[in-house]
Amino acid sequence: MTDGTLPARATGAPKVAFFNDPKTRSLIFQGLALALLVFVIFTAVTNAVTNLRNQNIAGGFGFLEQTAGFGISQTPIPWAESMSYGRAFLIGLLNTLLVAVVGIFFATLLGFVVGVARLSPNWVISKIAYWYVEVIRNLPLLFQILFWYLAVLASMPTPRNSHSLFGLFFANQRGITVPRPIFEAGSGAIGIALVAGIVIAFFVRSWAYKRQAATGEQFPVAASMAGLIIGLPILAYFLSGMPISFDYAQQGRFNLTGGMTLIPEFVALTLALVAYTAAFIGEIVRAGIQAVSYGQTEAGRSLGLAEGRILNLIVVPQALRVIIPPLTSQYLNLAKNSSLAVGIGYPDMVSVGGTILNQTGQAIEIIAMWMGCYLTISIVTSIFMNWYNQRIALVER
Repeated sequence: MTDGTLPARATGAPKVAFFNDPKTRSLIFQGLALALLVFVIFTAVTNAVTNLRNQNIAGGFGFLEQTAGFGISQTPIPWAESMSYGRAFLIGLLNTLLVAVVGIFFATLLGFVVGVARLSPNWVISKIAYWYVEVIRNLPLLFQILFWYLAVLASMPTPRNSHSLFGLFFANQRGITVPRPIFEAGSGAIGIALVAGIVIAFFVRSWAYKRQAATGEQFPVAASMAGLIIGLPILAYFLSGMPISFDYAQQGRFNLTGGMTLIPEFVALTLALVAYTAAFIGEIVRAGIQAVSYGQTEAGRSLGLAEGRILNLIVVPQALRVIIPPLTSQYLNLAKNSSLAVGIGYPDMVSVGGTILNQTGQAIEIIAMWMGCYLTISIVTSIFMNWYNQRIALVER
């Protein structure tokens, strides 16, 4: 300019080449990764369809309606060989869920006992718990399943010479025989009373804690919850005319008659899963208790609380915040480890699905069903445990 004034300064940020812009570069890489994933999936599906067509194998899940034609040793729901593959797979899924639920329940109880025993001042109890953890968790799970199945249950006596407990429970080579419940008309009221008792008990527990926080007055929570959960079903049982009876096993000269027999495959698998998982849960519980400051225990003692009350009211509620996340992983591991049942012939989802696969050749569909079922079980378990973890988490002010 001729008048001596400076040119106006440019406004706005300087332009950057698109390949130097982090946001643009990130979008490009994400797009390329997505395109690569779509290409891999498309190639895999196309290759699978081509191979199935070359082998004259029809795709889809229509085979689930075909007649299965094989027997299943444990059936939670009615089963006949003339029924469909779909029902057979459902029975396998129910058997998997049965092992998972029973295993999680007893593994949690045993794991908490072992974890507390590891910290016991009694030297004998502490060492027994220590060696239990060290031995059980360092042995392969499949080995433990085979040990219970071949070394323990297979060495049981014949049904004629069954081991008996109180004349109600019998153990022999065919499994464990227990009283079989017989549900008659009106027994549904007992189930409704049980559910109602559990729901009311949790409401009473929540109300009692809020009342204690506001007034300092304690309420007999444990006794009230036990009365509701146990008392209501018992009351419904008598009011509905006692519609539930039991068929007890009778030991004859050559065999057992009556009752309900738990097959040895189920017993061996459940015992192995419970013992193995409880060893890991015990260490998780021990670590969670030790994570609570020792000053909390000393504060409880200064208030005159007994050791059991200190553990129940002060230590364990705080330790749960450390215990729950790794405990969730153990629950997921137990559910997935149940697939080792195929090693002893327990008719779980993998075993039954493998039989269906061998008869129909629908490998892709069966594997997809396995993946979908295990993924659903894991997600549901994780959602529930995460919800519980959030409920017991400390809420910052």
